[in-house]
This record gives sequence, structure tokens and C-alpha cells, in this order.
Amino acid sequence: MSEIAQSEPEQAAPSARPAAKRAQPKTAAAAAGSSTRTPTPRKRATAAKTTKPRTVKAVVETVPAVAAPAEPPEPVRPAPAVDTRPSVLTVHGLSKRYGSIVAVDGVSLDVREGSFYGIVGPNGAGKTTTLSMITGLLRPDEGRIVVHGVDAWTEPVRAKHVIGVLPDKLRLFDRLTGAQFLHYAGTLRGLSAKTVHARTADLANAFGIADALDRLVADYSAGMTKKIALAAAMIHSPRLLVLDEPFESVDPVSAANVVDILQRYTAAGGTVVLSSHGMDMIERVCDSVAIIVRGQVLAAGTIDEVRGEQTLEERFVDLAGGRKAAEGMEWLHSFSD
Repeated sequence: MSEIAQSEPEQAAPSARPAAKRAQPKTAAAAAGSSTRTPTPRKRATAAKTTKPRTVKAVVETVPAVAAPAEPPEPVRPAPAVDTRPSVLTVHGLSKRYGSIVAVDGVSLDVREGSFYGIVGPNGAGKTTTLSMITGLLRPDEGRIVVHGVDAWTEPVRAKHVIGVLPDKLRLFDRLTGAQFLHYAGTLRGLSAKTVHARTADLANAFGIADALDRLVADYSAGMTKKIALAAAMIHSPRLLVLDEPFESVDPVSAANVVDILQRYTAAGGTVVLSSHGMDMIERVCDSVAIIVRGQVLAAGTIDEVRGEQTLEERFVDLAGGRKAAEGMEWLHSFSD
């Protein structure tokens, strides 16, 4: 019995040691808990436990976005600038008929001050008829024309006072000399003789016809006739110049001089409306354009707005019906010799 009693403590001792060891953490934890009874460590421990799963989840959620990249955003296009310049010429619903033929069919235009405005179209499109009605040379059947705030047909004298005209199919007093013709044009506009004399010299030098002023206009070449007519249209310093084919029959050097004069005129606040078949010229010198086909305005606006991604000539050809294939003319290839 005594041996058994003595052995029992020896067997219980090993189990007592682990129990003491297990109790030691509890005691330490309890001691720690009793010494720091604040929620801060527990909150930090909770944050430490939850931060890592959230981060992993966020990374997992972003993987599909990386695997399937989004389309690039569309480029931001600037809003078109608003033209605040006053209107010098407003045409609304202009129409002209010759029997069953409709020459002009509801043309409307808005030309701003300082513009270099081109009107283009195929032969017979109604360009000359439109310009003739704008300048008072031809009465419209319908529509309204306002020039610098003045109705061109209810107050024609006031309207014509601010317009300079270079018409098509020139009909000049060709039995006068160049100097006499410009004197007539100036005094008809109410200028004094002194003013006419000074402006005649300036215009003749600018257009390169100073040596021809003493010759009869009937003896002028086609280009010189065009230049003396343009000088007569400008001598009274109008607010609006309406020019029908001003560069026809004019040599390239003279045309460049005319363009320079007109550009300085528009830079000073004048306005030019011209018709031309030279698309390169229109595209180079004009800031705005209208394309007229079969008496109707099919496109109008700034040069960039009208031509889009094309050249002005390509845009014009498309609107005018496109290029025609020359078929059935094989005989032209079998030469007569």
C-alpha cells in the first residue's frame, strides 16, 4: 500500500506539469486583459483580420477588367465657334421661273460681315440668276433680299448704294476711255471729281492698268476689261461686293493681285460674294461656300463644313451627280487618218 501511495504522486506529477503549463497562457492572457481593458487592441486585431480578405477580393474583382480592356474613350470634339458677326446679306426663299423652267428654286443664304463667300455650281445651276436678283438686276418671283438691313426691293436705291457689282456678260460703255469710264462710275455714285481722280489712280495702279487709262475700253483685252469693270465696282467703297466670275479671262499674275486686294478689303470689314468654276481658287481664298445645283442650295457653310473629309471639288462633284462614264464613244479611238 505504501508503495502504491508513493507511486501515485510520481504518476500524477507529469500530468500536473502540463496543466500548469496550460494554465500559464490563460493567466498571462488574463493578466494582459486585466491590465489593458481597452477596445483598441481588439479593433486593431479585427481590422488586421478583415483587411487581407478585402484586399484579395478587390484584386480578384479587378482581374476581369484587366483581362477585357475597355474601349478607348471617344475624343472630345470642341464645340463649333458661334459666328457673332452681323449679317450683311440675307436671302430667303428666292425663286425665279422662266415659263416651265425653274432657274432658282427657294435659295436661302446668310452672308456675314467680313466674309469671303463663294458660290459654286455647274453650268445652268442658277448662280448668275441668283446674283442678278441679289444686286437688283433681275426681279425675283418670290423671296426676300436684305442688304445691310435694307430690303433690296422695297428700298432699291438705298440697297444699291452699299453694293458693288461685277455682272456676267459685261456690258460696258466701251466707247469711253478707261479714265472716262471710271469717272462716270464714280460720279454716278455721288463722289466728287477730286475723289474720283484720286481713287482712279489708286485702282489703276493696283490692277496694273495705269498705262491703258487713255485708251478706249473697246480696245482692251478680255482680262483688262474684267479689271476695269472690277475697279468701277469698287470705286465708291461699297460694303458688299457681288462678283460674277471675276477671275475669268484674267491671267494668274493679275488674279493673284486681285485676290490680294479683295483679302485686304474683307480684312477691313468689307464682304465679298463671288461665283466661280475654279474650285481650287474658291477653296484657297474663301472662308464660306454654297453649292447650288438645279436652282437649289445643296450645301452651305464654312469651307470645312461643306467639304468634310473630301476636297471641295470632290464634294461638289458628288452633289452635282458624280462623274459620268463616257461610254459608246469607241469611234473616238479610231482616228480618221
